[in-house]
Amino acid sequence: MTTGTPRYPSRQTQLPAPEIETVTATRIACDGGEGALGHPRVWLSIDPKVGFVECGYCDKRFVLEGDGH
Repeated sequence: MTTGTPRYPSRQTQLPAPEIETVTATRIACDGGEGALGHPRVWLSIDPKVGFVECGYCDKRFVLEGDGH
């Protein structure tokens, strides 16, 4: 009997895409942005050759705008 309900709904649930923020500096801070629900503040450095860096806590991606100067 088919009920139309997925047998394993958790397998079909997609996580939201990580947040992306465009920045002009190569050194930025991330604290999760949710006050007490965020994470410890970490400082990240963007290698201009790569052009972006991702936070190890929340996976937010910081993309360097233009050439970073």
